[in-house]
Amino acid sequence: MAINIEMLTDDFLEGDQNQAWERIMDHSELVENSYLTFEVLTKAMHRIGILWEENKISVADEHLATTTCDYVLSRYAHFRKMANRNSEGPKALFLCIEQEQHYLGVKMISLLFEEYGFQTKLFGANLPLEYTLDQAKKWGASVVGISVSIRHHAERLNRYVTELEDLPHSPEIIVGGRLASQYDLSSYCSEQTKLVADLRQVREWLESWKDSVQYDL
Repeated sequence: MAINIEMLTDDFLEGDQNQAWERIMDHSELVENSYLTFEVLTKAMHRIGILWEENKISVADEHLATTTCDYVLSRYAHFRKMANRNSEGPKALFLCIEQEQHYLGVKMISLLFEEYGFQTKLFGANLPLEYTLDQAKKWGASVVGISVSIRHHAERLNRYVTELEDLPHSPEIIVGGRLASQYDLSSYCSEQTKLVADLRQVREWLESWKDSVQYDL
């Protein structure tokens, strides 16, 4: 039986960390498959976002739901021993653009990259461009994942993409987040930028990358 997203959403809104965790663990397919778990958590948080936009929950409710989901996500990553398993893999860093506070999606994507053998650094919310450039250059990240969820924050996106792609080692830029699932952000990006609307497209990119690595070998 599929997990009940409305009940999981209610767990998040009530801040019931243990109930939310047990609800995930009650489903063997989620215990065994992180991609499915991330999809479930994303659906629950998407419902939270809709309730917030419709003024059916408060900012405090939304914050409590976010921290509860974050707890479940972190506990799941620990349970699956997903963090930083490959010290030799390619490097990818993940962030939300300046003033963007919604970091859960980019945290899930960072963990998914780790499952595919990447070394990752997760900077979470609100990372100004100057620090993003500095970190990408110093660490030599081959991939930079950017999340944007609020429409008026998209105006900053073009500078992030342009200046990151102009670094000497030309990292590949992946742009996602709730805004990417709702609007065409190509006017803020370059032809080289990869736009991903959801976790499925991220996984498709990773599968394609894995195939290309195996082909090169």
